[in-house]
Amino acid sequence: MRSVAEQLRRVLAAAVAPSPIRVAISEAQGLQCAEDVISGRSFPGFDQAAVDGYAVRGVDVALPEPMDDDPHPDPLFLPVVGDIEAGNKQPARLQPHQAVLLQTGAPLPSLADAVLPIAFTDGGIERIRVDLGVRSGDFVRKAGDDLKAGDVVVRSGTIIGPAQVGLLAAVGRDRVLVHPKPRVSVLSVGAELIDVDRTPGSGQVYDVNSYALAAAARDAGAEAHRVGIVPHDERQIKDIVEGQLGRAEVVIISGPVGGDVGRNVNQALSELGQWEVSRVAMSPGSVQGFGALGEEGVPTFFIPSNPVSALVVFEVIIRPLIRSALGRLSPRRRVLKAVATETLTSVIGRTSYIRGKLMRDDETGEYLVEPLGGVLASNPHLLSQLGEANCLINISEDASGVREGDPVDVIFLGQRG
Repeated sequence: MRSVAEQLRRVLAAAVAPSPIRVAISEAQGLQCAEDVISGRSFPGFDQAAVDGYAVRGVDVALPEPMDDDPHPDPLFLPVVGDIEAGNKQPARLQPHQAVLLQTGAPLPSLADAVLPIAFTDGGIERIRVDLGVRSGDFVRKAGDDLKAGDVVVRSGTIIGPAQVGLLAAVGRDRVLVHPKPRVSVLSVGAELIDVDRTPGSGQVYDVNSYALAAAARDAGAEAHRVGIVPHDERQIKDIVEGQLGRAEVVIISGPVGGDVGRNVNQALSELGQWEVSRVAMSPGSVQGFGALGEEGVPTFFIPSNPVSALVVFEVIIRPLIRSALGRLSPRRRVLKAVATETLTSVIGRTSYIRGKLMRDDETGEYLVEPLGGVLASNPHLLSQLGEANCLINISEDASGVREGDPVDVIFLGQRG
C-alpha cells in the first residue's frame, strides 16, 4: 500500500503546466506572471499635487517664528493668479510671491516646489491668508517617485493581484504574459447515473460527482469543463477520454473503481498511456487510478464514485496538482493544530481525513475542532456533513485515534461566504 506522501509525489511529478499566454490585465488577476515587466516610463510622469491646495514656492510661505515682544506677527497673504485642474496640458509658470489653485493630481507650474493644502489657508479664491507654512517638496508627488523608467514593475513568478494590476495599468501595459489556468475535464461513469434534469427511476441516482468535482476544480483555480456522464462501454470510454487529453492538463474520472465498470475504465485508460490502479494508505478514498496519458502525458485520475470519497481525494491529491500548475509555491492547504472536542478512532496504517468544524475559543484564542458524524466509522459517506465542514481532521497513519482534549492536525478548507 502506497503512502499519501508517496502518491502525492508521483502526482506532482506528472504535472503538465500550460504554456504562457498573453491576456488583458483585467483577466490576469490570480494568475502567475510569466515575464519581468519593465516600466518604459516614470510614474508619476510629472511633478503633481498630492492634495487639493495652492502651488507655491516654499521660500514664499515660510512663516516667521513669533518673537517674545511680538507674539502675533502680521499675517502673510498671497495673490491667487490662476487655477490648474488635473489633466491640464497647458504649461503654466508661477511668479515669486504668488499662488496657483491646484486640484489633486494637477501638474505643478514651473518655479513651484510645494503645495500649500487648502486647510493651511483661509481657502481664498483671489487671495489667500497663509495660516501654516510648508517647505520645498511638501505635498508634491515627484516625477518617478513611485517608478522610474527601467524599473521592474512585476517580476516573473509573482501572483497577480489588485496591486499588480494597478501597477501594470500605471505604466501603460494593457496585456501581460501569464501562466494560464490549467484546464480540467471532469467525467462520471456509472450505469446508475442520470443527469439532474431527469427524474430518477428505480436504482438510478443523480450524477453528483461531475458537478461537485468541477466546482472543486474551479475553486482550486482551474478552468473546469464538466463532460458529464459517459457510457461504461470500454471503446466509448477510450474515445471520450482520448478526446479530452487534447484539451486539458488534468482529467478526472469518477466511478466504481472495482467491478465490471471499473475494469472497462481501467482497460480503456491503460491503452492510452502509463496507467496504474493502486491502494493509497488513506481513508476515505483508498483505491485510486492514476496515470500520465496521451502524447503529452496528461495526469488522469480515476477516483471512487462515493461523493465524499471523491471530494476528499480531490482535496488531498488532485488540488495540490492544480495549485502547483498555477505556480503556487505552497500548493497544499494550510494545516493548523486544534484541540479535539471528541475522541476519534482511526485505522492504523491509513491516514484518516475526517470532516470537522474548526472554531476558535474567544477567550484563549485556541483552535478547537468538532468532528461531524462522530467517529470515523460513523456514516463516512454523508455528503451533507461535508457540506457543513470547514476542515478535514488529519489523523496520521501510525495513530489509532485521538482522545478528547488532544491536539490534532487540521486541514483548513477556507471560509465560505
